[in-house]
Amino acid sequence: MKKLSVLLLTAVLVLSCAEESSKQVETDWMMLFDGTSLDGWRAYNGDRLPPGWGIVEGELTFSTEMVKEQDYDYKGSRDLIYGAKEFENFELYLEWKIPSGGNSGIFYHVVEGYNGIPEVSPEYQLIDDLNYTDYHDITGYNKSIGVTENPEKLQPLQSTGADYAMYVPDPAKKKLNPAGEWNSSRIVFTPERVEHWLNGEMLLSFVPWSEDWEAKKSGGKWGLAPDYGIFKKGFIGLQDHGSSLWFRNIKIKEL
Repeated sequence: MKKLSVLLLTAVLVLSCAEESSKQVETDWMMLFDGTSLDGWRAYNGDRLPPGWGIVEGELTFSTEMVKEQDYDYKGSRDLIYGAKEFENFELYLEWKIPSGGNSGIFYHVVEGYNGIPEVSPEYQLIDDLNYTDYHDITGYNKSIGVTENPEKLQPLQSTGADYAMYVPDPAKKKLNPAGEWNSSRIVFTPERVEHWLNGEMLLSFVPWSEDWEAKKSGGKWGLAPDYGIFKKGFIGLQDHGSSLWFRNIKIKEL
């Protein structure tokens, strides 16, 4: 009986420790959007939510149908930032959905005071890989940045999961759900390694501010954006690229 009591007590202690560990894992995460509140969210370089953004059925949503008549002449940024706290090293998780032909992005280390977020912030690309060019002619743009082979097509550096215009996602690892369906993305950032994940698969990794990183920056699109990627701390942002957007379960864990 004594032996049984000891075993039962041990089991209780193990379960208690497991529960405490589970609670600790949960509390490590900070919810940026839980489906009920937009506290902390505002326009880049702004003091209020940009027109077209709101909560619809528990989802952070952008739609031109939600732009009020008095806001048609709004001149500020329509990109959204979580401006209540800056983050340095982190793991960010969110779920997203775009329509056919849709385009958006996830920004980090956002610093205000520039003409637009892309001048300064790295971007995890979100786009309709399959159908984007059915709605948008990108031939002229691609030619302007030096694309000579199939400029009418979406390039790997422009595809979902890419570190936009810097690092290409591994197509063998990409499991992208089609437009209109939910996907999950994860960004892990530390000075030693950055990871981009999509639907549970790691698509790419790189070392920020390394020689390779500097070469890609100076030799590509960001060569004329001297402050691109230089900041080691900043806000989290979501890009409005003119299409409807849906986000949910946005959370972050500081590392």
